[in-house]
Amino acid sequence: MIRSILRNHASLSIVQGLPQAEHDSEVVWLEVNAPTTEESTSLQRRFGIETAPKSSSVVEDGNFLYMRSKLLALGGNGTPSFGDVTFALGEQVVAILSDDADFRPFEVALQRLHRKPASTHSPKGVLRVLLQMANDGADAVIDRIADELEKSTEEIDEISDGYDSSGKELGVPDLIETMRSLNEKEELISLCIEALLSLARAVRYLSGEVDNVSEAELQAVVNELAADVAGVKEHAYFEHEKVRYLQNGVTNILNVKQNQIVKIFTIITAVFLPPTLVGTFYGMNFAVMPELSWEYGFIYSMGLTLTAAILPLVYIKRKGWLR
Repeated sequence: MIRSILRNHASLSIVQGLPQAEHDSEVVWLEVNAPTTEESTSLQRRFGIETAPKSSSVVEDGNFLYMRSKLLALGGNGTPSFGDVTFALGEQVVAILSDDADFRPFEVALQRLHRKPASTHSPKGVLRVLLQMANDGADAVIDRIADELEKSTEEIDEISDGYDSSGKELGVPDLIETMRSLNEKEELISLCIEALLSLARAVRYLSGEVDNVSEAELQAVVNELAADVAGVKEHAYFEHEKVRYLQNGVTNILNVKQNQIVKIFTIITAVFLPPTLVGTFYGMNFAVMPELSWEYGFIYSMGLTLTAAILPLVYIKRKGWLR
């Protein structure tokens, strides 16, 4: 599937598929998703673009500079999506190659190019806009993760207190669910960092293609883009560290709660062990048991059992083990 963006004077237009051959000089951007054999042949014959997978992340064949990158985008339903794309930068056209027919991170790129028509004067300018949009998409995903981490922090605080806002008691199952959510966020942020690293590499190679003298204005905005990518990357690292901190916090709370559960069962065992021992004595089949003939033998045995239960409880409380 191919989508062509053509420049005709100051306006841009979209053509599904390749345009007529006489309009090839007007093409500034080609978006290629899972091309067919026929489409790949046409791209090679008319533009010199190779759609076959490249052996390394950066390849130059004399006509095009191919840069493979991982990109992420925030879908309309708020779900982040990741995909591999290859930027092909040539003298007359820039192309985006992807093997995924459904991964389209630049659906709204045409709107930005319409607002900034000067960016379409060269393939390098178009690529700079596309890389800027990719960086903005990564920033949006990280901002969403940051908002979710704030909610996770509140949940962890409630679980550490033992009760939520409605008074429901929270325990180990709630912590396990929170830990699972944090693990998913850590994986997501790791993918974001990987995407930003590949994006920074593409920006660096684009900067190397720009002429500092004849394209001084473009060089300035590319340098700004490099700084923006570095800033988003730092934000991603910060959120990753925050996730790791929250994971450690949840693990510590989980250990404390599990230790409390073990302590409770240990105290219960310590309290009921002496009464069990008393009951065991009276369960023996001795021939002579004087208490059976006493008038208050039953009350005596109950008092003995109760005392055997209270004494360990008093000892444990004085030691502070109930706190």
